[in-house]
Amino acid sequence: MKRINLSILQTISVKSMLGGFCIILLLGLSGCLRLDDNLFNPNVTKITEYKLDNYTGDLDFRLDASYQIPDSLIHVFQLPSQAPDETSATLIYGLYIGNIDSIASDTVIMYCHGNRDHMDFYWQRAKLLANTKSKNRFGVMMIDYRGYGLSEGKPTENGLYADADAALKWLKNKGLTNDRLVMYGFSLGTAPAVKLSAEDFSMKPSKLMLEAPFASAEVMIQDASGLAMPAAFFTDLKINNAEEIKKVQQPFFWIHGEADDFLNINTHGAVVYNNYNGTYKEAHRIPNAGHGNIPNTFGFQNYLNAVGNFITMH
Repeated sequence: MKRINLSILQTISVKSMLGGFCIILLLGLSGCLRLDDNLFNPNVTKITEYKLDNYTGDLDFRLDASYQIPDSLIHVFQLPSQAPDETSATLIYGLYIGNIDSIASDTVIMYCHGNRDHMDFYWQRAKLLANTKSKNRFGVMMIDYRGYGLSEGKPTENGLYADADAALKWLKNKGLTNDRLVMYGFSLGTAPAVKLSAEDFSMKPSKLMLEAPFASAEVMIQDASGLAMPAAFFTDLKINNAEEIKKVQQPFFWIHGEADDFLNINTHGAVVYNNYNGTYKEAHRIPNAGHGNIPNTFGFQNYLNAVGNFITMH
């Protein structure tokens, strides 16, 4: 672990590029400054149960009653997640919107959420996706990464990939095939979405969708801190969407807010988009949209039309 003498510095406020949280680095003495433990922001408020539509915490947006999902199509359950370097499984929570008995014949959107809070915070987004092309035409799968919501354990980079893969294993066991799996990543969730699309995991999705992706931990550090230092001083994370996307061949959908002040569209999102060299890609730059309000700034129906048209294209 590298060390840097920070005695000449006072306080640096680093605005995180992954979900809009701030890391206040209180300096004034020599030490080892690490971003790893602050990259994930699992529980702003501790929970004892998932409340979904009854959640009263802060949200990026809230849908009206026309987007309501019947209770019979909302399933919350536990999944075992185990990374290759782990000797035992961690129990995480998953949520499926749709008829579990028809997964074998449905198309499913695997939604990987951002770094903030838990599935209650992202419920509105998952519910919106469940209204793509008509209510419940597509199934939607979402998980809370380890350490998030009611999921056990502590967030790690390898755990992030293992947790997303645990959901794919569950879907595969229900009969889902690769040609009907769509990966969708938002913010931090773009890391597992890209990784699982590019490399060999339990399933290989047929399409990849990224909303407000980040380029890499390196770019995040440089953009956020303004310090001309290697990212290795701050983090051991190897997340690099800008490089990993080069391995992706599946059709690629990219959407990013032009006013995103957490993950700059030019230094992050556009780099990922431009580095893709697969079979097909489409870009949606949303004027006036920030990091968390793309669907409502774009307009919910415009958003759903764009998502639905991409998923159903041949």
